[in-house]
Amino acid sequence: MKLGFYPDVVNENVTRIVASTVVFLGVLSILFPNLIVLGLLLLGFTLRVTYGPKWEPFAFFTSKYLVPWLGISFVPSAGPPKRFAQLIGFSFSVIAILLYSNGYSLGYQITLATLVFFASLESFLGWCAGCFMFGLLMKVGVIPEEVCERCNNLNFNK
Repeated sequence: MKLGFYPDVVNENVTRIVASTVVFLGVLSILFPNLIVLGLLLLGFTLRVTYGPKWEPFAFFTSKYLVPWLGISFVPSAGPPKRFAQLIGFSFSVIAILLYSNGYSLGYQITLATLVFFASLESFLGWCAGCFMFGLLMKVGVIPEEVCERCNNLNFNK
């Protein structure tokens, strides 16, 4: 595996478990605002979006040890939409840090609450808003279909 490589196929079950860490860190950041937890949130998104899930510690631990130990099966999911979702989470994390650092506590809380809401949808219901947006952007031609052949026939009625 080379640096910067994001897999074409990821395990949906791993992404859902990792999304639960985003929920945890986001709620923790809302309840106890501090740059350390925000930094961990940003670091996780940064590593996942730039180098894929194998380079982010919790995603690595989850895929390598937790999922096999729990006996959870591999459920394939297209990688490019998940990477796009990570980019959105990265953006929300940067915005939250900027708002926190500049004393905009309400904006900070709203930004993190939005991130927690969408991470909760992924974690608990298996619905990825970033993946949905990726599919819409493909449908209107912003993202070329060849970027993700697995995404060409997204079912928007799920």
